[in-house]
This record gives sequence, structure tokens and C-alpha cells, in this order.
Amino acid sequence: MTTRMAVLFEPEPGTWGLRGDPYVWRALRDHLAGTDVPPSVLAVDALLRAAFGEVVGVDLASAESSVVHRKRFAHGGMSSGMVHLDTWRERLLPLLVQRAEALLGA
Repeated sequence: MTTRMAVLFEPEPGTWGLRGDPYVWRALRDHLAGTDVPPSVLAVDALLRAAFGEVVGVDLASAESSVVHRKRFAHGGMSSGMVHLDTWRERLLPLLVQRAEALLGA
């Protein structure tokens, strides 16, 4: 039986960078819900980065800014719709990769 990527997104982190980040988390989860977890940690990392680029419209590897605004993720508040790219680079994507590593027994 194969495991879907959506399992890596539960539970949600207790803290975020900016207000748009939890909406990005859920959008990524939904975007990857029907996708099997790849067989390697490197492939999981590549898949997550590609999906982030599709969902947010930013390549984390080349984006110079640490913050982007996306109206799609704006749901009220001063930093509504703001996505903190550094939080995704340094904490949230690595968290998902760590969960995949535990799942794969790598």
C-alpha cells in the first residue's frame, strides 16, 4: 500500500512566519493529496519545492525576497496574504522532509 504526501502535513506546525503561511501549508497539502510519497528523501524535497513553486508562484532557490504577497492567501489582518519564504526555506519545508525521512525509514 502506498502512502500519500498529505500524511506529511499532519499535524500542522504550532507556529508560522506570516499570516499567509498556514494557507500555503493547506494549499500544498491539497495540491499533493493524491500524490504518492516518493521513494527517496531527495525526491520528496524536489517534489515539495516544485509544488511550492506551483502553489505560490515562487522558486525558493532563486527568490531574492524573503516575503511575497499572494492575494489568494489573504484572509484578514495586517500581514494577510504575506508568505515568509525564509520560514519555508529554513523550517517548514525541512519539517516536511524530516517527516518523510521518518516515514521512509531513511
